[in-house]
Amino acid sequence: MAHPAQECGAPPVDELFRKHKKNGQAQIVNAPHLLTPVADSHAHVHLLSDPALALARAGAHEVAFVETIVDVVEDGAAPFEQLDGWVAQAQLFVRQMGSLCCGQAPYDVPRVRMAAGVHPHNAKAWDADAERALIQRLHDPRVSALGEVGLDYHYDFSPRDAQARAFARQVELAQEADLPLVLHVREAFDDAFSIMEEAGWNPAGVLLHCYTSDAQEAARWVDAGCSVAFGGALTFASSDAIRQALRVVPLDRLLLETDAPYMAPVPLRGERCEPAQVVFTAERALTELLGEGAPQAERARVLAATYENALALLDRPPTAWQEERHA
Repeated sequence: MAHPAQECGAPPVDELFRKHKKNGQAQIVNAPHLLTPVADSHAHVHLLSDPALALARAGAHEVAFVETIVDVVEDGAAPFEQLDGWVAQAQLFVRQMGSLCCGQAPYDVPRVRMAAGVHPHNAKAWDADAERALIQRLHDPRVSALGEVGLDYHYDFSPRDAQARAFARQVELAQEADLPLVLHVREAFDDAFSIMEEAGWNPAGVLLHCYTSDAQEAARWVDAGCSVAFGGALTFASSDAIRQALRVVPLDRLLLETDAPYMAPVPLRGERCEPAQVVFTAERALTELLGEGAPQAERARVLAATYENALALLDRPPTAWQEERHA
């Protein structure tokens, strides 16, 4: 069935997906119709070419919640200063579309919350000034998590001892602020797990983002109480191990994400990713968990669980620590 915008003339928001070919032509890619809201639990909205348009497009595909990730060393204050403007512009796009469609907007802009932290790539810059900058950003009531933080031994852009120090201190800060912790762990699971064991598992919750290891490793983190988010890599042809890991994560701790603008899912692999594309990862997750041809009610139940998990972990009211410091 055509979207209302497609029946009412050219809308200001283009919801179509395109796969560009080597010859410069673009093929239209149809999105799955999930018929229930979804969440993108991890995106870098400020790195998108047009954040407002991307948020409006996400809403067109029933992405109702987005957690945007900001690195206080690399990104500075700009995303905090610009976010409200992006959301307002996205809402204007939606109202303009509604004016073309009998006066009623066909969808809403996603609710957007923020996570702030220092990525392991930037851990070499962790010092007293970086910590003060992070604490200042954590005061912002729009912030709902500390992250992404952790260890990355694939690129080693920062020395491993610097990564460990920055990671351990940010685990402590998340506990002080009573905020969930969003982890980036790549080829460093043993060391990251040891740091978490030593620092203590955050009572506010821990989310292992963009999971790309196997089922055995996932089970260890799940047993420790973590939630796990899967992104576009779940859809890649070479990702059998990731798909096996998906099946060991309990439904009440399963989340979906894009990591936009990175790791666009199949069938858009190679394109610049954006939050709307989480629908392709969601479709693949449903197929892996339920098989082809599962009843719509069962598909909706599983998808709704991933959405509610994102809200429960990442869309809580400001903490007492935030309210005290923000006052």
